[in-house]
Parts: sequence; C-alpha cells; structure tokens
Amino acid sequence: MGKDLKARVGESLKQAMKDKDAVRLSTLRLINAAIKDTEIAVRSATPGDAEPQPLSDDKVLAILGKMVKQRQESARVYEEGGRLELAEQERGEIEIIEEFMPAKLSAEAQAAAVDKAIAETGADSLRDMGKVMAALKAKYAGQMDFGEVGPLVRAKLG
Repeated sequence: MGKDLKARVGESLKQAMKDKDAVRLSTLRLINAAIKDTEIAVRSATPGDAEPQPLSDDKVLAILGKMVKQRQESARVYEEGGRLELAEQERGEIEIIEEFMPAKLSAEAQAAAVDKAIAETGADSLRDMGKVMAALKAKYAGQMDFGEVGPLVRAKLG
C-alpha cells in the first residue's frame, strides 16, 4: 500500500479541493473528522501527556467500515421512505469511502478464512466463537462483513 490510510485520505481531500468536487470533498472531510475524533478519544483515554500516536490502518479501516454500515442503513431507511435521491447520495458516499478499503473477500475466501481462524485458535465449541471472531477481525478488518460471517462461524462450531 505504501502510504498509510490517513495520509491517503488527506491527499485525496486536497485533490478534491483542487478539482472542486463538492460531494467527494464533503465525504472525505467526514472521514477525516471521524479519524480525528477517534484519535482524540484514544489520546484522552491514555493517562499522562504521552505523545499522541497516529491511528493504525486497522483502526482507520474499522472507522471506514462503521461509516459504510451507517450509510447502508441510512440508504435503506431513505428507500423505505420513498426518498430515492437521499438513498442515492448515501450510496455515492459509500463508493467514496470504499475506495480506501481493501476489496471484500468472496464467499469461498471467507469460508476458508473462517476455517483457518478456527484451526489457529483451536476452537472446538460455540464458547470459542468470540476467540474466532476476534482473530478474524484482527486479520480481515474491512475485508468481510462480520454480520454475515458470524452465522458461518456459529454453524461450523455448533
């Protein structure tokens, strides 16, 4: 990847300003604000006046994933309410956010990742589901929908 995600967002923000792309600019500003809010929350949770640490790409991916999920829910609500132009706007923001996320894994790749996580954690019952999900989240943040993967893990452990 080269540059960290935060830097890529910053560069894209500058480019959107130059291009006068209002939709892209506002979405990138929202991403930037969410990253800064999380950095502030992490800093205030750390006692002492330690030097603020930049967020890891994994944490930024988690933020982006949350933003996508929020917009998917909003788009669904707007569609149900007959507000198709607002639903379209949400989908446009999702596309911009997803540019910074790794490609989603196929169903086969997800199943293989679940099998591998189960083997690596030594999970053998539903009690171990949390361990397996934690391993998957650590390794595949932004690459899979954990709401979809949860039932798959449960089925393999159950």
